[in-house]
Amino acid sequence: MIDDGPEGRDLTELLGAVHNLLLDAPQVEEFLTELAKLAAALVEPPASCGITTSYDGRPRTVVSSDPRAAEVDEGQYAGGWGPCVHSLATGEVVEVTDQESDPRWPEYRVHAVALGVRSSLSLPLTVNGDVVGAMNLYDFDRPGAFDERNRRRAETFAVQASTALTLALRQARDAELTGQLEQALATRSVIDQAVGILMAQQRCTADQAFALLRAHSQNNNLKLRTVAERIVAKVSGRPAVQSATFRRYATPALDDSA
Repeated sequence: MIDDGPEGRDLTELLGAVHNLLLDAPQVEEFLTELAKLAAALVEPPASCGITTSYDGRPRTVVSSDPRAAEVDEGQYAGGWGPCVHSLATGEVVEVTDQESDPRWPEYRVHAVALGVRSSLSLPLTVNGDVVGAMNLYDFDRPGAFDERNRRRAETFAVQASTALTLALRQARDAELTGQLEQALATRSVIDQAVGILMAQQRCTADQAFALLRAHSQNNNLKLRTVAERIVAKVSGRPAVQSATFRRYATPALDDSA
């Protein structure tokens, strides 16, 4: 058992919970929110955690364990200074032992002290060797909250979180691609129905029917799918039905009667 001691939750339990999130959280945002809550529980009393990433070249907080963490994060973005911004930009671990006396980033120090930050720890989150985010832990109770033991716990957790984040992003990307494929095949199905109708009406080939469909689409500034849906609906008297041409296959159950 790792770091089984009085301070913070057992690290083994926390690391196991990270990977369980991949099974329980269907969306990446939900996964990251729960991840932030787990990270906050690394120390006792729990810290606040914000996860920063870069969007359109600018840092932003994607999730946080509570509003205070997000507020501390946000105060660093306008000026481009502060521990979480530095960790995101450099891939370095940044510890602030005593926020009131730390000489770095004077503007941020004023902001953080006003919000009650006493100490903090920012750790990079890397995916395939690239820094894609920073996990920021803020303690509002005492200076030096992230001693050697707690820092080691946080660094171990960040490594596991980065691995889990890689898998979560891959799942999201695969789901997006699957959705795009399903949409494309559904569109193709409706267009094929319209082509068949035109072939019968105009007594033409499939290529000629598709050319007629495309010409009407361009001349009327309509999507090809819209034109096809209207043709099918006009002939059938009901909205176009999208054929189930693509399905996710599951392992078939064994039929004892076979």
